[in-house]
Amino acid sequence: MPNSLRPVEKGLRAVGYGPKVDGFVLSMNRAAEAAAPGARKIFSDAILAMTFDDARKILSGGDTAATEYFKNKTSTQLTAAFRPVVEKTMNENGVTQQYNALLGQAQSIPFMQSSSVDITQYVVSKALDGLFYTLGQEEKKIRKDPVARTTSLLQEVFGK
Repeated sequence: MPNSLRPVEKGLRAVGYGPKVDGFVLSMNRAAEAAAPGARKIFSDAILAMTFDDARKILSGGDTAATEYFKNKTSTQLTAAFRPVVEKTMNENGVTQQYNALLGQAQSIPFMQSSSVDITQYVVSKALDGLFYTLGQEEKKIRKDPVARTTSLLQEVFGK
């Protein structure tokens, strides 16, 4: 749930709308998941565009140097690719309608302050955060655990 909507969430849960809030959050998560497969080609293009200097920085960098490379090189393209998928999925799952309904219900609660959020941009942003978090966790495992280096290429790149 967006931070700016936390008070609305709390108020709605207090008056019995918890299941609707949960459904809304689940629908946002599903929209983010639907966009994730679109990252493969963008990541592949970033690998093909990698320079020797980029590779050297990744090899000599910290535990998430490759993740940071991908984040810096692909975030703009991923945002552009994810947005229409997230928007379409949210419309199909009724997320936008749920969001508007929840805000409407919140406004009917006395003394409840509510604010509007670009819910599509929020979901896209959280999808990217989750993608890069997961990528970073996997990179850390590969760098630290020889068993995680499952291919000869990964063993060559990360192992000694």
